[in-house]
Amino acid sequence: MIVNVGGRTDIVNYYSQWLMNRIKEGFAYSRNPLFPNNVSKISLNPKDVDCLMFCSKNYKPILKYMKEINEKYRIICHYTITAYGKDVEPNVPVINESIKTLIELSKIVGKEKVLWRYDPILLTEKYTVEKHLETFEYMAKQIAPYIQRAIFSFVEMYKKLDYNMPEIIPFTQEHKIKILKGIGEISKKYNLYIQTCGTDENYEEYGIHVSGCTTAEILEQANNVKYKNVKSKPMRKGCHCIPSRDIGAYDTCLNGCKYCYANKRPDLAKENVKLHDKNSPLLLGNVRETDKITDAKQESFLIKENGEQISFI
Repeated sequence: MIVNVGGRTDIVNYYSQWLMNRIKEGFAYSRNPLFPNNVSKISLNPKDVDCLMFCSKNYKPILKYMKEINEKYRIICHYTITAYGKDVEPNVPVINESIKTLIELSKIVGKEKVLWRYDPILLTEKYTVEKHLETFEYMAKQIAPYIQRAIFSFVEMYKKLDYNMPEIIPFTQEHKIKILKGIGEISKKYNLYIQTCGTDENYEEYGIHVSGCTTAEILEQANNVKYKNVKSKPMRKGCHCIPSRDIGAYDTCLNGCKYCYANKRPDLAKENVKLHDKNSPLLLGNVRETDKITDAKQESFLIKENGEQISFI
């Protein structure tokens, strides 16, 4: 089973100590967002985890633990660094600081385990097509030697963006073509493998690969293992990723990104974080008397031979 450490909230940035406590104890609880009294117990024993899938906008708080984690688990690290400033991503480090941290992370775990996410791409009067291409090239020049590949997507216009980001300018076809052509050319210039995420559109004519952001192929390249032919389990339209189980909780991310899909409102996350207990098996709050706790089904996706996983080596 793939354990998702970052789909519902930025665990790496804000809850690293909780995660390390969970790793030490060997399990975490995950509350069902739709049926809150249903709690799954997810084993974090390395033999039960095919891969720990990290996704964060700031790995600095967990860097000191990454060597230990990388030695225990198969891992993949999605690192989101965009063109946006504090006006859009209030609590995310500035670009140069993030680039520095990504390079440090890559040196610890290996470039094959690091993916750079430049997403979502959205337009405003400040963040124009030209601004995106200029910033993408600035980062690509520095990041390319330290990552397996880069991933981008266009913003999905969730209903709540109408009031969270009224300044967004809708994409025209001309906007998209200019961005696609530019990203393709820049990626070729720096020998950067570039792919899409969260779309069924094919942009191969621009030198952009079509894929999910966490596929069996990506995990195989990262960890020298072979996965079964597992059918993707879309988390949203256009998703082509391998199934995973998330140990986080919605409405707990303090990054404050205006385009965020995981927080209903930024103020709600600030209230919820008061319920966080780093010693609890749940990221948010503690077990209640009315909770029904069941062991999660953790079927391995790895191909094994005589009890041992197959390696490409």
